[in-house]
Amino acid sequence: MGPTTTRPGRNLGPRAAAGNRAALLAAAREIFAQDGIRAPLSAVSRRAGVGQGSLYRHFPDRIDLVVAVFEEQVEAVEAVAADRGARLADLLGIVTRNAIDSTAFVDLVRSSTAPDARLRAFGTRVAAALATHLPAALAAGEVRQELSERDLLLAVSMVATAVTHVAEDERVAVASRAWELLGIEVRLP
Repeated sequence: MGPTTTRPGRNLGPRAAAGNRAALLAAAREIFAQDGIRAPLSAVSRRAGVGQGSLYRHFPDRIDLVVAVFEEQVEAVEAVAADRGARLADLLGIVTRNAIDSTAFVDLVRSSTAPDARLRAFGTRVAAALATHLPAALAAGEVRQELSERDLLLAVSMVATAVTHVAEDERVAVASRAWELLGIEVRLP
């Protein structure tokens, strides 16, 4: 076995299921952030230290794995949106942080033509979360008065696209500057 290959341990059967699933999700999160959602699934199972069979038992296809990986990020956006004390800047910060940390998240959220309804729904859910706080931001003068929901989504897409085209160590600075140029306050977590 080569230096990058993990030697499988003793098969623990069903007792290992929860640990294997967690390892697969962690590995997929890293691989997708690095190489995008079309990265080889064999790389995910290898990084997780489990066999391909374990991967497919938990996630019968790529879409199931992608949905599981990004569901928690979308839920985090929705949780902040549900907080009445949160501001639009907080929500935009979470969405921007997700884009900075994983360009695959960007591809997913802005894909209205994704091959699976669950993936298309991610973009809809993020847009709905942002829309809940736009009226308060407008009323408080935190954003330009002419900013519409559609404009806000365009701004998110522009910033997300900008961070996908720079080196990883430049993403925070690029995102911050892009929001500044757009005149929209964002609080990065």
